[in-house]
Amino acid sequence: MKKIITFLSLSLLAANTWLFAADALRAYQNRLTPLLRPQPLLADHPEWVEPIRETNRWEAPAIVNDPNADLHVRAWRWSYNARGIIEMPNHLRASQTAIIMVHPWGIDDGQGWDTPEPAGVADFCTPEKNHLAAKHTRGVIDPFHRSLRGKVGAILYSLPGECDPIRRKLYRSFTHNPDRNERQQGARELDVTLRGFKYRGEPLVTELTLSSDKPVVDYFKQFPGLDASDRYNNANFWKLPIPVTRDIQVHSEDVVIYDAEGYEKLRVFLQQQGIRHVLLTGYATDMCYARTCAGYENLSKHFNVFLVGDATLATFPAHDTPRFATSSHIAFASLNQLVTQISWIQYEPNSKPK
Repeated sequence: MKKIITFLSLSLLAANTWLFAADALRAYQNRLTPLLRPQPLLADHPEWVEPIRETNRWEAPAIVNDPNADLHVRAWRWSYNARGIIEMPNHLRASQTAIIMVHPWGIDDGQGWDTPEPAGVADFCTPEKNHLAAKHTRGVIDPFHRSLRGKVGAILYSLPGECDPIRRKLYRSFTHNPDRNERQQGARELDVTLRGFKYRGEPLVTELTLSSDKPVVDYFKQFPGLDASDRYNNANFWKLPIPVTRDIQVHSEDVVIYDAEGYEKLRVFLQQQGIRHVLLTGYATDMCYARTCAGYENLSKHFNVFLVGDATLATFPAHDTPRFATSSHIAFASLNQLVTQISWIQYEPNSKPK
């Protein structure tokens, strides 16, 4: 009995020591060293993200410095007070890191959920822009996810709505992991449901009523630049079970996050999985990527978040390319977030912090 008590005491002591170490504070030396002749940031995919060419750049010590780190993530942020960009190395445990992709909507990808005609809007708001974003998913995000699959602790995708009966059969959620038969049944139900919808809304309004005093106000009230209501999308369009895009490889152990279930459930789930760090990918940089359930405004309250700046796209009205809008919104986010890029994320097992 004495030996058992001693063993339990030592176990509790070890657990408390680990918890203390996990919560231990350290003095961070905010030492800024000038970087000479720095190369542009986010320059690996200039067709998707306009490179950031700020020349006033600093190097700082590592912020995240996990013991036994095997995932090295260089990152940067902007500081008006420091008059420039601050870069720093970070050393993470891959097993305590999750990749979360925000809103990989399966729109106009052959699964049946299509942009309504003649004037409906969804995702990047026109079929042409949706196809362009899908090309980015296939060429940039999917290869990045595959490079870290089996190394990071989890890969998750966020979608609008609740965990409805169809998607519950299709994807793993916080509370259920469907078997093969369920997934096949879910795929059949999804196909019937999506293809059974009438993707037809009203045509553009042809006549407006304008006052002589405020005709501009009246004009935009009746003809806004973005109207995703039943008028143009048809009733119940947004109640359909939105699937994950076919342009990303979803494995059976990957988890789907449902926005309507709220951030608290996501936080609890990640912490139960031992996740401390998040590499954030997905769409749209200016909206969903920031402010939905799995957006960085929520996640950065409880996790070490790294925005993967070339694995996201902003919406791009009045442009034929997302590169300027994406660069601008990532730069703005860097005031209070750390930004990385795919080529700066290196998995090196059994490596030591550099």
